[in-house]
Amino acid sequence: MAWNEPGGGNQHDPWSGGGRRGGSGGGGRGGGNQGPPDLDEALKKFQDKLNSMLGGRGKRGGGGGGGGGKPRNAFALPGLLLIVALAIWAASGFYLVDQSERGVVLRFGKFQEVVTPGLQWNPPLIDDVRMVNVTRVRSVSQTQSMLTQDENIVSVEISAQYQVADPRGYVLNVRNPELSLENALDSALRHVVGGTDMIDILTSGREILGTAVASRLQSYLDSYGTGIRLQTLNVESTSPPDAVQDAFDDVIRAREDRQRTINQAMAYANAVIPAAQGQAQRIVEQGQGYRESVVAEARGQANRFNALLTQYQDAPAIMRERLYLDALSEVYGETAKVMVDVDSEAPLMVLPMDRLSRGSTGGIAGESGRDELDPAVLERLRATQSSSDSNRNSSSNGIRREGR
Repeated sequence: MAWNEPGGGNQHDPWSGGGRRGGSGGGGRGGGNQGPPDLDEALKKFQDKLNSMLGGRGKRGGGGGGGGGKPRNAFALPGLLLIVALAIWAASGFYLVDQSERGVVLRFGKFQEVVTPGLQWNPPLIDDVRMVNVTRVRSVSQTQSMLTQDENIVSVEISAQYQVADPRGYVLNVRNPELSLENALDSALRHVVGGTDMIDILTSGREILGTAVASRLQSYLDSYGTGIRLQTLNVESTSPPDAVQDAFDDVIRAREDRQRTINQAMAYANAVIPAAQGQAQRIVEQGQGYRESVVAEARGQANRFNALLTQYQDAPAIMRERLYLDALSEVYGETAKVMVDVDSEAPLMVLPMDRLSRGSTGGIAGESGRDELDPAVLERLRATQSSSDSNRNSSSNGIRREGR
């Protein structure tokens, strides 16, 4: 039979401490009971406390008589529930804004403020806070085929990196900022490529193309009020259509060969021109030296002639004799001749003419072999010789005239 069955003989529960009763009451537990508390009794105690807090009736006495308690307040329980709900609502309004974020606060859908990093509070269900990361660098890329100014088709791959500069404009002014950026990038790229020749886009004009697209794209974003600030814009690649790729490769190789040939020609010119300039300067300096030497020699001859003229005016006979002897020595000193001044009655003199001729010729040849003159010097000497001959002729004519 169960321990709690009515009328049963076993009136002890399994936690009653071995069937021993304590105290005087038949239903009381012994003083040494170590079992768990009664759940029904704990619930009753909690209900009594709650009723006493709400102003209800307390627990009835053991004699069955109704104990008088406070009258129950009908607004006490709703007030308590309202306080608890308000506490939960207020606690749910706290939030933390990260250092890299800004919060855009909307109150009933209308812009209220932009909150800074830190612990913030806004009334829940009234304010809507939208977090925007303002330090992360976002990127977007496109690959498009478009028409150039010279009516050719070119494929351009471009990428753009950007940040959010104005959280309010990024959240409120446009519905989809990323899509707006892609459309603006496509529009700016087509506008710039449509005004540029294909050869410039494929070669040296890529940097200019990127700069122009970046400037136009930023102006579009500012006019839309997207709150986006463009960081960098890179033209990743530009290529012609696949059908004519080989022809464009040949053109590029030909252009590179042309540039290489130009560089080689410039290097050769840089090597030859300085040498030619140095040689020209040397010739100019030689000419200046020759001119100075000729002028100096002419001045010396003129001074000598003036000096001789002075001496001749003082002693004409002596000067005539001297000039005559100088002329003879100059003429016969350079020829292989032998002059013998003997009396007609003197014995016959035999001279080895063949040896004298060979000796004189050898001597002249030896002197010329020992001293090889520069052609310019020889030319100057010939001019000097001819001027000397003319002076001698004039002097001899003067002598003859005076002799007559």
